[in-house]
Amino acid sequence: MARRFLTAASLAAAAILWAGCGSQDVQIAKDKPERTGAVLFAERCGSCHTLSVAGTQGSATDVGDRENVDGPNFDTRKESVEDIVYAIENGGFSGAIMPENIATGAEKQAIASFLAKYAGSDVKP
Repeated sequence: MARRFLTAASLAAAAILWAGCGSQDVQIAKDKPERTGAVLFAERCGSCHTLSVAGTQGSATDVGDRENVDGPNFDTRKESVEDIVYAIENGGFSGAIMPENIATGAEKQAIASFLAKYAGSDVKP
């Protein structure tokens, strides 16, 4: 009986931890429409791309200690919705590094809208 309880408790704890993955550092309020795009960006793009508001550090560290697969730092780069959609659909470096269609449909639009609004926070006018 105790073994079943421990197994169930372990599974429940793992599920709770998994549910929070990718969204714990997102700085967009849960009631904002951009929250979905921010969480999707953190989950699907954050390992290669930096964007502070999404809690990602993909390309923010010293270039000397990183592989050449890091994508653009979106704290310092601003893009249009159209350019973001194009990159999501076609991938980066001909799809060799950034995969094509990393998101589709409404998820693709949510990421593009979020990124177009929040990227470039460190860009000087």
